[in-house]
Amino acid sequence: MPTALLFWGGWNGHEPQACAHLFASLLEADGFKVRVFDHLDCLLDASAMANLDLIVPLWTMGEISKEQSQALRAAVRDGVGLGGWHGGMCDAFRQDVDYQFMTGGQWVQHPGGIIPYSVQICDRSHPITKGIEDFSLVSEQYYMHCDPGNRVLATTTFAGDQEGIDWIRGVEMPVAWTKAYAAGRVFYASVGHVRADFDVPGAQRLVHQGLRWAAGLEEPL
Repeated sequence: MPTALLFWGGWNGHEPQACAHLFASLLEADGFKVRVFDHLDCLLDASAMANLDLIVPLWTMGEISKEQSQALRAAVRDGVGLGGWHGGMCDAFRQDVDYQFMTGGQWVQHPGGIIPYSVQICDRSHPITKGIEDFSLVSEQYYMHCDPGNRVLATTTFAGDQEGIDWIRGVEMPVAWTKAYAAGRVFYASVGHVRADFDVPGAQRLVHQGLRWAAGLEEPL
């Protein structure tokens, strides 16, 4: 039975507890044993970390100690999968550049706030994107700094019609990617500002299949 650890906290505007409950339920339905924590000291249980298949961070902003960060990164380097979305993974622990190096990106802006935008699947050969068509949602469209070594699976294009920032018109930005971190599989998607965003089937399936892949399950839903 695969085992997953989800930890939630930080800024509550991203509804981390509700999102953790949703994906914990989906992973349990897939046959995972899921443990959910609302603190970071769960990362310091070395024996438990060594026996995980998947770690899912839901911790926008906030701070992580040197020991907690080292334990998390060591587990992923040793082969535990890492998967997450939106600010819960790639706007976490802003001062920890080693953490950012592992995740493959960092949020820097969401021009216009909550707006309609579309997501284009650009790599349909990957197990994560199988069965997913392009989709649209009304949410935060993330502008990010991204690792050029990422394998990009989906993108979005900025309209540039927000007042005062027209210079981003036509910029194509990664939305979902994978990367290697030593022996670990890393997946990220920038969708999922709040729990209701996952009522969009494409958004939910993209993240769900991404988590499964990070844990080593190759078959799409």
